[in-house]
Amino acid sequence: MQLRKLGQQGLQVSALGLGCMGMSEFYGAKNDEQSVRTIHHALELGINFLDTADMYGTGHNESLVGRAIKGHREKVILATKFSILRGKNGSFEGVNGKPEYVKAACDASLKRLGIEVIDLYYQHRVDPNTPIEETVGAMADLVKSGKVRFLGLSEAAPQTIRRAHSVHPISVLQTEYSLWTRDVETEILSTCRDLGIGFVPYSPLGRGFLTGRIRTLQDLEEGDYRRHSPRFEKENLGYNLSIIKRLEEIASHKQCSLAQLALAWLLSQGDDIVPIAGTKHTKYLEDNIQALKVRLSAEDLDMINQAAPVGAAKGQRYPAQAMQSVNR
Repeated sequence: MQLRKLGQQGLQVSALGLGCMGMSEFYGAKNDEQSVRTIHHALELGINFLDTADMYGTGHNESLVGRAIKGHREKVILATKFSILRGKNGSFEGVNGKPEYVKAACDASLKRLGIEVIDLYYQHRVDPNTPIEETVGAMADLVKSGKVRFLGLSEAAPQTIRRAHSVHPISVLQTEYSLWTRDVETEILSTCRDLGIGFVPYSPLGRGFLTGRIRTLQDLEEGDYRRHSPRFEKENLGYNLSIIKRLEEIASHKQCSLAQLALAWLLSQGDDIVPIAGTKHTKYLEDNIQALKVRLSAEDLDMINQAAPVGAAKGQRYPAQAMQSVNR
């Protein structure tokens, strides 16, 4: 397995990570036994970078991941997140970055995961009502106390990243990045590189759209949140499928799957980038990992950029309310 360095503080992970969110929520029915098998198979294949959060399944995902890594802790670089509040019924109740909450959330995550230290601890969304300096100060205390090894942010704006990094070194920024979401190329990626911060793209396969397996809303299970996502709405879906058609032609030429092409493109954007492709199926995991063998020439990259340029996708990446919490 290829390894990549994230940040300047010593964090090194497999070049491809496994996003575990969909194992508990958002993408249809869950199957814990199947998900545990997928995590175990990822470790067998050399993927050591697992990503979860306390809000996924309102704690279920951390418990699931904790169960899966029991007895395998030495093989895992584990990332989790805090700050998005969920009610007992799953309702979204805002963001909390207050220092006392940071520490309480960390303790709760450690308990659910069944571990003594979190390798990478992210603030999932920036709290607009708490100065980032106070939040990161509390996160830094967790590093000092030995409960956390490295710090990260998610969906933070360039100035927020700089302010946070001045308090304590930030090793990683996690933000959506894929062939249909390239906003970070404007300023965020350059900010991270200026500060020596690694970058972890979430939804690197466009919430499954860049696999080519979603052609209509009927391809999504009842209860799948993508049925209400702007880019999957009927008026946008048809247009976005035209992007897929162009990319599929390139993938066919490269003799790889569309998912492999999308991941290989991300991996080619820099050695400081580690995508976390989410899946709960071993067959898709095995397909994704082959992206590490796909080599893209300058001509290939030019063709891909023409097929899916910045801003190509139609529709916002989240519904309006959720968009208010990103890039701040």
